[in-house]
Amino acid sequence: MKSLDELDKLREKLQQQMKVRDKDHEVTVKVSMGTCGIAAGARETVKALLEELKEQGLGGVALTQTSCAGLCQHEPLVEIVKGMEKTTYVNVDREKAKEIVRKHLVEGKVIKDWTTPDH
Repeated sequence: MKSLDELDKLREKLQQQMKVRDKDHEVTVKVSMGTCGIAAGARETVKALLEELKEQGLGGVALTQTSCAGLCQHEPLVEIVKGMEKTTYVNVDREKAKEIVRKHLVEGKVIKDWTTPDH
């Protein structure tokens, strides 16, 4: 960087890329990756989600991480956000993660037995 003008141009370019990226995703899948989530196996949950998203060929899905959600006894947590609709799955291990992708994301069916009461 040689000038503030170059820095401003770079910032503007990156902001535009972020806006485009946000619009590319119809659904966001968030995994709680605080220390409690990681200790409960959230890394394996993320790996399983990535594998199954790839296996199912799903586009338009952003997989992100969040910090502790305050539900440590229910970790790993996976939250599916589509528009204003939010579903939080609890105690998500490798197999549950794959099933969530197949049922919830592919078929559009919430697996009620694995959600928080207000899902």
